[in-house]
Amino acid sequence: MVFQTPIYQQRLAKFINQVTVYPVSCEKLACGRTDIEWLDAVLAGGARIVQLRDKVSDDRTLLEKARIFRRKTSEAGALFIVNNRFDIALLTGADGIHVGNSDIPAEEIRQVAPDIIIGVSANTKEQAATAKERGASYYNIGPLFQTSTKSGLADFIGEEAIAGYSAQSDLPFTVMGGIKLNHVPRLIQCGARRIAVVTALTQAKNIEQETRTWIKAISGETT
Repeated sequence: MVFQTPIYQQRLAKFINQVTVYPVSCEKLACGRTDIEWLDAVLAGGARIVQLRDKVSDDRTLLEKARIFRRKTSEAGALFIVNNRFDIALLTGADGIHVGNSDIPAEEIRQVAPDIIIGVSANTKEQAATAKERGASYYNIGPLFQTSTKSGLADFIGEEAIAGYSAQSDLPFTVMGGIKLNHVPRLIQCGARRIAVVTALTQAKNIEQETRTWIKAISGETT
């Protein structure tokens, strides 16, 4: 499937050309800091995309929070992605949505919203291979390593899976799952260019500074 709306193409170009670190929020793991405080810090650190992942707030609270995310990301020129909640993404004018394999199917979202970026989770090679035909803009490979953000998981695919998964599709992809800064050089060698993280930034002592450090590491900057 090919989508040619100008807004979609602009968003996708920004995703492909500007995104390195991909911060994902998780307030309960942010050492007492709010999602808004986290957002301000990662944007100040230069993040070009953020994902709001909030599975505990009531709908009205989540909507208000998402509106703040939309305003602040727009001011910073960054992409705003909502995890799972298509209604929240539409109501706030988000740039995109990320859905898992038990969420609303990407192909149904695409029929309603041709302008937005759609990310899908790929936990198997087959899911990576079908991402494009399902209407996805990108897919996420993972979880690579043991992670505290996903309960009940025992299987982690490891960095060696990146080459095999990415060979299944010509879409851009992210990697995620228990990734630490010391993993970055090897992940780059394996073909990763966009690395999604939760705890690496939510639990950082200085989130702004750590965001800059991740951007430099993924970009190959040494100073």
